[in-house]
Amino acid sequence: MGHTPLLMAGSPGWTEPATAGHTAAGDAWGRGSGQTPSEFLENPSQSSRLTAPFRKHVRPKKQHEIRRLGELVKKLSDLTGCTQVVDVGSGQGHLSRFMSLGLGLMVKSIEGDQRLVERAQRLDQELLQALQKEEKRNPQVVHIGPRHRPHHVVRWVDSTALCEELLLPLENSPQSEARLLLTGLHACGDLSVALLRHFSCRPEVAALASVGCCYMKLSDPGGYPLSQWVAGLPGRELPYRLREGACHALEEYAERLQKAGPGLRTHCYRAALETVIRRARPELRRPGVQGIPRVHELKIEEYVQRGLQRVGLDPHLPLNLAALRAHQAQENRVVAFFSLALLLAPLVETLILLDRLLYLQEQGFHAELLPIFSPELSPRNLVLVATKRPLGETFSVLETEDS
Repeated sequence: MGHTPLLMAGSPGWTEPATAGHTAAGDAWGRGSGQTPSEFLENPSQSSRLTAPFRKHVRPKKQHEIRRLGELVKKLSDLTGCTQVVDVGSGQGHLSRFMSLGLGLMVKSIEGDQRLVERAQRLDQELLQALQKEEKRNPQVVHIGPRHRPHHVVRWVDSTALCEELLLPLENSPQSEARLLLTGLHACGDLSVALLRHFSCRPEVAALASVGCCYMKLSDPGGYPLSQWVAGLPGRELPYRLREGACHALEEYAERLQKAGPGLRTHCYRAALETVIRRARPELRRPGVQGIPRVHELKIEEYVQRGLQRVGLDPHLPLNLAALRAHQAQENRVVAFFSLALLLAPLVETLILLDRLLYLQEQGFHAELLPIFSPELSPRNLVLVATKRPLGETFSVLETEDS
């Protein structure tokens, strides 16, 4: 069940759709599809494919993602002879930790938020201590050899300029032999574009494994379109609303519709809040509103007041309660509109991912889109893999599960 991004017939690199694609599901495994990934059959919160130290502080969804992407990166690194992996937009460093301390890769971890980097370094130390204790308790355990923790760097990566720090080899990786593999797990908006551009223009970058997200944050022009083929399409423009819709999970929302619970009114409340924001500050369009808890228990004016505060406006602005009540009366129409917009999500995501694939193929690189995450866990489940020398049938090996 779910939706499958379909490559456009007649486009460069188009093949018959096979297993590639993704679906979406609810917050519990398979509540939208009835399928539970095998690694969570025994315990829905702990992957049986990761040891306890690597599961600590990591949610089940992320456990699955770091394991699958980490294993793919390890295979790709071995196939392309890379000496160093660069994890861009690494956040708290869960993927970097698994690749370095779990799989034995040399990893540079780049993140723009100092607080996240500091937490990542604390978690690195905690994991190292846990692994050392485990080895003392069980000396027969065979590990990967000398462990190297990730090398963390605080740096913002701009999609329009080269980041030299990203390209520098680690101290114990000789510069004359450095071959880099760039990766990003759900690198937000233009950050995924930055990975593609660094791969395409620098000879020391030999391979790429990129999982994108937050399409609404792509710049246009700049982040989309990238390929000449898509740029030449009539009507290729993707306004914010379409790009934002492509980030939602269809099956999860379908389940909410079937239950017809009060949580659906969030859409109506958010639309009403937008009218108040635009009246108070017309230049402020679609500001991010961090999740307001238990929306369905709030009166619409209470939600608007909390929303105003979260976008930096005065929560005590005078409100037209009659107008807000009139907006609330349109709740079912707002839900219907949102549902119709969501039906376009597969088409929009297909266009964005196809554009990135073609951008690389137009330059003579070898690229594929591979479905590596269980769609019941991770709706953005396609990884864009690229190399500068042909791998042929070996590409298919990258998406297979390790035994």
